[in-house]
Amino acid sequence: MDSALRPLLVVGGSILLTLAAGWAADVLLRRADAAHHETPLWGLLRRCRVPLQAVLLASVLRGTYRETGWRTVEDHAAGIGQFLSLVLIGSSAWLVIRIAAAVVESTFARYASSTRDPARVRRVRTQVTLIMRIVTAVVAVVAVAAMLLTFPALRTVGTSMLASAGIIGIVAGIAAQSTLGNLFAGFQIAFGDMVRLGDTVVVDGEWGVVEEVTLTFLAVRTWDERRITMPVSYFTSKPFENWSRGGAQMTGTVFFHLDHSAPVEEMRDRLKQILADCPAWDGRDWSLAVTDTTPSTLVVRAVVTAKDADDVWTVRCTVREQLVAWLTEEHPYALPRIAMADAVPAPRDGRNPLDAPPRAAEVHSNNAVPADTYRKDGDEPPRTGRG
Repeated sequence: MDSALRPLLVVGGSILLTLAAGWAADVLLRRADAAHHETPLWGLLRRCRVPLQAVLLASVLRGTYRETGWRTVEDHAAGIGQFLSLVLIGSSAWLVIRIAAAVVESTFARYASSTRDPARVRRVRTQVTLIMRIVTAVVAVVAVAAMLLTFPALRTVGTSMLASAGIIGIVAGIAAQSTLGNLFAGFQIAFGDMVRLGDTVVVDGEWGVVEEVTLTFLAVRTWDERRITMPVSYFTSKPFENWSRGGAQMTGTVFFHLDHSAPVEEMRDRLKQILADCPAWDGRDWSLAVTDTTPSTLVVRAVVTAKDADDVWTVRCTVREQLVAWLTEEHPYALPRIAMADAVPAPRDGRNPLDAPPRAAEVHSNNAVPADTYRKDGDEPPRTGRG
C-alpha cells in the first residue's frame, strides 16, 4: 500500500503544488493590476502563468522523482533526471522571455500613451521590436548551450573545442559575412532612426509601408497588398525615399493639360470648394497655378496637402476626378483639342497654283493627260511615257 501511495503523493503533490502556486500568482497579479491602472505591467505578467507552472513542476519533480520508489524510475534515474533538467532549462528560458516581453510592452505602452508625436512612437516601437528579438535570440542560445552541457560527453569535448574556437570563429565570420552585415545593419536601423515601423517608403520604384523589421530583413507592404522582403543592409547601403521622415504630413500635386482658353480663376474657386468637401484634406495649404505652356495646351498644377501618404493620394484622386467632370460640364471648350485645317500650298510667281495646271516639266506621273490641255501655237504635247 505504501509503495502505491508514495508515487501518487510525489507526482500528485507536485502537480497540486504547481497549480496552487500558479493560481496564487495570478490572483496577486490581478489585484496589483486593479490597484495600479497607470501601468499595464501587472496585467501583462499574467501571461507568465503557464511557463511559471512549468518551471515549478519541473523543479519539484527534479528534486523528488527518486522518492517515488518505482523500479522503472530507479533503473532509468539518470535519463529521467536529465530529461527533467532539459525541461527545467527550456521552461526557464520561456519564462524569462515572457517576463522580458511584458516589461518591454509595458514600457512602450506607457511611452505611447504619453507621447503625441507619431514619428517618435514608431521609432520606439521599432527599437522595442528589435530589442525583443535580440533578447529572445540571446536567451534561446544560452538555453540551448545549457541543455548541451547537461550531456556528459559534450563536457569532455568542450575543452578541446575551446582550443579551436578562434579558427572556427574566423571561418564562420567569413562564411556568414552577409548575415553579420545584415545583423549590424539591423542595429543601425533600430537605433539610427533611419526607417521605422509604419513609415511610408519608396524602394526600387515601389511605394509601400514598412510592416515588419527584423535583425536580417525588412518587409514592405505595397498599396496593392503585396509584400516586398528586402535585406536590412539595403537601407544602409542604397538611397531610398522615406516619406514619413520628419513627419507624416504630405504635399501632393495634380496636373491638368488644358486649352489656352481654360478659366483658371474659376478653377481656383472650384478647387477651393472641392477641398472644403473632401475629408482627407487637412486644411493646411492649397494652390492652383499655370506652370507651363505648350503650342497646343496649358499646364495647370493644383497643390494639395494631407496628414499622410494615404490621404494625399485620396485628395489627389478627388481633385482630379471632380475638376475634370466640372470642366466637362461647365467649360467643355477648356479641354485640350487637336486643331485641324486644310493645307494651302504657297503661291508660285504671284499666281495661285490652283488656277492653272502645272507645266510639262513639273509633271512626274505616268497618268495620261489630254493633248489639247498643253497645246499652244502648234506645240507638241509632252511625253508621258505612254506613247
